[in-house]
Amino acid sequence: MTIKQQAVAFLGFGEAAMAFIKGWETNRPATIKAFDIKTNDPDVAIRDGKNADYQKLNVLGAVSDAVAMADTDAVFSLVTADQAALVAKNAAGSFPKGAFFFDCNSCAPGTKRRNADIIEAAGGRYVDVAVMAPVYPKLHKTPLLLSGPHAEAGLAYLAALDMAPAIVEGDIGAGSSIKMIRSIMMKGMEALFAECVLAGRKAGVEEAVLASLDKTYPGFDFPAKAGYMLERAMTHGIRRAAEMEEVALTVHELGLANEMAKATVQWQRRIGNMKLNAGDLEYQDRADMILKALEG
Repeated sequence: MTIKQQAVAFLGFGEAAMAFIKGWETNRPATIKAFDIKTNDPDVAIRDGKNADYQKLNVLGAVSDAVAMADTDAVFSLVTADQAALVAKNAAGSFPKGAFFFDCNSCAPGTKRRNADIIEAAGGRYVDVAVMAPVYPKLHKTPLLLSGPHAEAGLAYLAALDMAPAIVEGDIGAGSSIKMIRSIMMKGMEALFAECVLAGRKAGVEEAVLASLDKTYPGFDFPAKAGYMLERAMTHGIRRAAEMEEVALTVHELGLANEMAKATVQWQRRIGNMKLNAGDLEYQDRADMILKALEG
């Protein structure tokens, strides 16, 4: 199947979905449809904003997941981690037979296996997909790890879209295990930076602390990383908290204590819920915004 014959649907039309489509540019599937629950939001501004996203990228916005998936050969599930199981369950009711279900959500391996059972029972071909980096700046070339019995066929499909898939040996959950366990460190560092920088800022010693850390780990550039880590939590904290819930579940299912993952959930959610605009600011200004919100 060539790219011009492909018909794809997106369930969830946020940053990742839009990044993939931007990357495809003119070399895109013949049909791209999408459904996002924001188009059913009672807030008119939210509905209009999402419909504007569809129009901007020349995507057919659907009134339901069933309408979006009709007559497609691949479905990309790209929602927040806490919605991934519900999306799979709802999709199964009208899933196109033989179509791929690319589960790109940041979920625990156990969640992915349960989603796979549902989609496979509905006649779909489930592929566990782990998105292994931020979708900007690489867009559709963001590294993807695929696992499960349909991984090879899924790789061929995604390769035709000029994407960057690779196969992880093992059954469903193998790719997600890598993603989830990696997130203990990556999202955990954001939480650690938040607690360290905010405490240091409040005590008036954060510059000395970061300078000391730079001496211990030369080349890491702790002040620059502080700004980046705070921006990530401010911009994506709610989504990251949902992912870290799945990370905590992953660790628990492995029979290990998961206190670090749970603590990361709390910091990510706390900062994300503030809905602050990180802007193009230095870490000090971002830290002050968070501290002001905490004290308010």
